[in-house]
Amino acid sequence: MIVVIGAGAIGLGIAWRASQRGLPVTLVDPEPGGGASHVAAGMLTPVGELQYGEEQQLRLGLDSRDRYPEFAAELAERTGIDIGYRKEGNLSVAYDTDDLAFLTDQHRFQESLGLRTELLTGRECRRLEPMLAPSVRGGILAPDDGSVDPRRVVRALLAACEDVPIVRRRVREIVVEGGAVRGVRLEDGDVLAAERVVVAAGSWSAELADLPVRPVKGQILRLHSPYPFLTRATRGLVRGFSMYLVPRPDGELVVGATQEELGFDSRVTAGGLWELLRDARTLFPGVTELEFKEVSASFRPGSPDNSPILGFAGPDGLLAATGHFRNGILLTPLTADAVADLLEGKEPPEAIRPFGAARFAPTGDSR
Repeated sequence: MIVVIGAGAIGLGIAWRASQRGLPVTLVDPEPGGGASHVAAGMLTPVGELQYGEEQQLRLGLDSRDRYPEFAAELAERTGIDIGYRKEGNLSVAYDTDDLAFLTDQHRFQESLGLRTELLTGRECRRLEPMLAPSVRGGILAPDDGSVDPRRVVRALLAACEDVPIVRRRVREIVVEGGAVRGVRLEDGDVLAAERVVVAAGSWSAELADLPVRPVKGQILRLHSPYPFLTRATRGLVRGFSMYLVPRPDGELVVGATQEELGFDSRVTAGGLWELLRDARTLFPGVTELEFKEVSASFRPGSPDNSPILGFAGPDGLLAATGHFRNGILLTPLTADAVADLLEGKEPPEAIRPFGAARFAPTGDSR
């Protein structure tokens, strides 16, 4: 038996792929589909958000992004749910001269890696997105990036996992005997026996296994526009601060997100919302006329290098699929396939090999 701890997008994706391969799998989560997956914006932007030193993460992101068309089509065929996959590209825009200098340097870096991007003037940016402020100085178009609706992704994965048992309780600990996993102990003391356990518990993963994962708080808000406001996911730099807006076909506009190292502080704050609206209004003056729908906060699971922790992790039979930080939705297809490969005893995709848990330990199994 395989137990997957966590039923966000990552855990659900793993359980679905494992079940497809005939592996006996059970999900354990008190609130399936909740957590960071419910709050995420759904940007599929490995190129648009690339920073220096993230070449390995780039390969991981490109691999997973390029799996999305098939992933979306397969989920739609299986469940009838459209996950809102869009490939209109990603636009990054600069508010002032310093912001533009940063984006220009970023564009040179993207070109040096052979990525397909285009440096745009302010006028060209406004031609793509007419609601942009006249003060926008320029930007970068990454035409192969896109977005999905994470809530639809989770809903579709839950439907796809209809034959997978889901235990709606918390895991107190992973049971290990003789250096090998034997199952999980639930909050009420019951034990689910298992020969393999996958920790996909997001920001709570460190409470269950020796994994260096911390919560990074993000506040996000949702607006609604009765008319087409934005065509594509747009990241803005405003006086050095980054924010993004992601449109949905139904008129929803997601505005996010703060990044706060405050532990498990789930409060929505006036300051966080003010920062988001301030910068959104600077780039898109019309945004303040839109209907307010929702505000929420959740926790991105961050590792010491803000890259995912994937693969074997300590006792025999223990696997990690956590630490995805801001890229959990982006990396869901690849993570699901890779962990299912490992559960079957196959070699995982080359792209995940630099992301094992052993990179954080002085010594250890580097499988």
